[in-house]
Amino acid sequence: MAKKRLPMRKAKEILRLHFDLGLDKRQIARSLNISHSTVGEYVKRAAAANLSWPPGEKMDDTALTQLLFGKQKQLHRKAPPDVEYMRRELTKKGVTLMLLWEEYLQAYPDGYRYTQFCEYFRRYKRDLDVSLRMSHKAGEKMFVDYAGKSMFVIDPDTAEANEVQIFVAVLGASGYIYAEATPTQELSNFIGSHVRSFAFYGGVPAIVVPDNLKSGVKKACRYEPDINPTYLDMATYYGCAIIPARPAKPKDKAKVENAVLQVERWIVAPLRNRVFFSLAELNEAIAELLDKLNDKPLTKINKSRRRLFEDTDRGALRPLPRLPYELATFKKARVNIDYHIEIDSTYYSAPYQLVRKEVEVRITSRIVEIFCLGKRVASHMRCFTKGVYVTKNEHRPASHQKHLEWTPSRMIAWAKETGPSTAELVSAIFESKAHVEQGYRACLGIIRLGDRYGRKRVELACKRALSLSAISYKSVKSILERGLETVVADEVVVAAVEHANIRGSNYYR
Repeated sequence: MAKKRLPMRKAKEILRLHFDLGLDKRQIARSLNISHSTVGEYVKRAAAANLSWPPGEKMDDTALTQLLFGKQKQLHRKAPPDVEYMRRELTKKGVTLMLLWEEYLQAYPDGYRYTQFCEYFRRYKRDLDVSLRMSHKAGEKMFVDYAGKSMFVIDPDTAEANEVQIFVAVLGASGYIYAEATPTQELSNFIGSHVRSFAFYGGVPAIVVPDNLKSGVKKACRYEPDINPTYLDMATYYGCAIIPARPAKPKDKAKVENAVLQVERWIVAPLRNRVFFSLAELNEAIAELLDKLNDKPLTKINKSRRRLFEDTDRGALRPLPRLPYELATFKKARVNIDYHIEIDSTYYSAPYQLVRKEVEVRITSRIVEIFCLGKRVASHMRCFTKGVYVTKNEHRPASHQKHLEWTPSRMIAWAKETGPSTAELVSAIFESKAHVEQGYRACLGIIRLGDRYGRKRVELACKRALSLSAISYKSVKSILERGLETVVADEVVVAAVEHANIRGSNYYR
């Protein structure tokens, strides 16, 4: 087992691809860019824990980790050596098999002896350079890439020529081709092209093989590239796996490279002299020539790609879901102290127990979903008004929920129990505020002064505050603390004393 555990997202993807799609260890390893021995380890642990796919709604990341890595029987006696790592290290000066074996034993004291350790590497090296003719199962793989040659669409308003990209997809068994023009290779267009290609084929293959495009692979690497979360989310929605082609390995994507060549010859080249004023117009022309390309008989077998598709891939593809995939983006967020997260200057509530915790947010054009430890904890309809708080009452603490039951009319009715002047003062406070919520605390404070000073004194203090136009909680409290509630307002207003200027006006000259 690797020293460092995989992220739980990858661990769950291993379970999905193995138990749901039935992929073998090497296919899963290529999809997730990990060693097949690691895949085998996780599959064994899942089997030992009697896990299947899906693991269940109540099974969050913490519970799944405990089942996989809690106390259980040793899954195998000896850890196999990482032959891919050995191959890389042996290219470095001074590194020998003996040195690698000694390092292996430091990590796995009960591991294989030197003879068996070397045998593992010999078997790997023997099969490393063997080149096999690729034969694809029906419905198994769809290869995708962009054509090297771009096309152009003229803006009718500015007469500016805008470059567009040509997306190409091809099924492995039949070679049936799909092509379309998109404004860019960005994520939204990349995902949209996949959705439309699945609709074109009328089904979903088991595996999608892209090149290491930035849209699909966040970090291109021969050994550990990281698939974009949105791309992975789309694959999960359609029930397929993503296995990127290895960098600098053209044989991994020979099928799509040939399809790109055919598209450039039979679609892009014939349209080179035509002028298009919209993307829809261009795609309409591409669709016409694409039908001709797929109906063209192949030389050696005298069958068209369309005929091969009908005979092989069509019946083996997985059915399409009822609705097409809706583009989703993912973002990390931290729940603020007011139990809200911020998405595009709009605030969405999460359960108050998650305050200060980091969550993952899935964002579509309609919905904002919040996940914690792989479990969805909140879902909101998306709001595009900036500064707005979208809050569910069940996300609030009980004390806050009770606070929201207050209304101005209820507060005024409560104040009437103290007296009419108290009710009048409470009503005046609400009227003085831009938002009624700003007056709740002041009004509640005035009513609660009755617990300390008695309702009769509070009523007199409110009457005096009204006569002085002192519409605030602090004024009423000050009157009560100084015992002025029984003093008539006219008696305490001190008239300005008129007196002569003692020093005289000349003093200030």
